Amino acid sequence: MIISFSGAPGSGKSTIAQMLADKLGWPRYYMGSIWRQMAKEKGVDVAAFSKLNEDDPYNDKEVDEYQRKLGQEQDNFIIEGRTSWYFIPHSLKIYLDVDKDEGAKRIFSSLQKGNSRNEAHNLSSWQELVVNTQERVVSDDSRYFKYYGIHVFDQSNYDFCLNTTNLSPKQVFDKVYEWVAAHLDNTKN
Repeated sequence: MIISFSGAPGSGKSTIAQMLADKLGWPRYYMGSIWRQMAKEKGVDVAAFSKLNEDDPYNDKEVDEYQRKLGQEQDNFIIEGRTSWYFIPHSLKIYLDVDKDEGAKRIFSSLQKGNSRNEAHNLSSWQELVVNTQERVVSDDSRYFKYYGIHVFDQSNYDFCLNTTNLSPKQVFDKVYEWVAAHLDNTKN
């Protein structure tokens, strides 16, 4: 079984995907780290890199082909990425949502603690991060619609959706794990 995660910025995708991978003892693949590394190599932040890729699908296609191959060649892993659900259609597809202000506050808090995410430089408040993340959402959605005809933030693409705005990471994990465990049990029958 393959479990794919996507969702809004700051919704807790990475935290919950890692917690689930740890619980199941499965590997976790994080497309965001690949994307951030590509941006870093170009000397730009993620928002600027996304903007650059609006007219050139090369980098997107490279990441997407990597996902497609993983889905064909491996099993029992967690993958996190905007298009993972699309390129691994047989995965259990999980979408985590969050209010944009709360998501920005979470990301900003993480940045303040020294967690580097290659976000836009010189952000001095979570309010500035709201603008930055919304620009990325628009860029991501328009790129993937242009390249593949899909809307990556459309929750109807997913098997399980959860709004994490008013939930702790443990509460989110418990709800996600309960849903996943029911599907794991079904595959054993």
